[in-house]
Amino acid sequence: MAAEGYRAEQRYVGLSPQKVKLVVDQVRGKRATEALTMLQFMPQAAARPVYKAIQSALSNAENNFGADRDDLVVAEIYANPGPMRRWRRFGARGRWKPIRRRSCHIGVILREGKR
Repeated sequence: MAAEGYRAEQRYVGLSPQKVKLVVDQVRGKRATEALTMLQFMPQAAARPVYKAIQSALSNAENNFGADRDDLVVAEIYANPGPMRRWRRFGARGRWKPIRRRSCHIGVILREGKR
């Protein structure tokens, strides 16, 4: 096993961290295979990048370290804010309106063990 677990990171996801954290909180502590099944049926847009991050960590564990897929648990998962694109456009009455496009980084650490 890797020193701190099997990890993967999905960077520069075009969703706000606040929305991704709602999905991330639901899969934290679950078995990795169970978390993937849950994410497939979630209606939120944030479920897809979280699914890809967990799938990547599972693939890293299997291919690089020979871990068994059924023994892995989502020990840590987080959505940190990434860079924000900012610009201004015209608003009502000729004023400027700020636009903020948020992004986030999703990190996953899988460990072996029981839930």
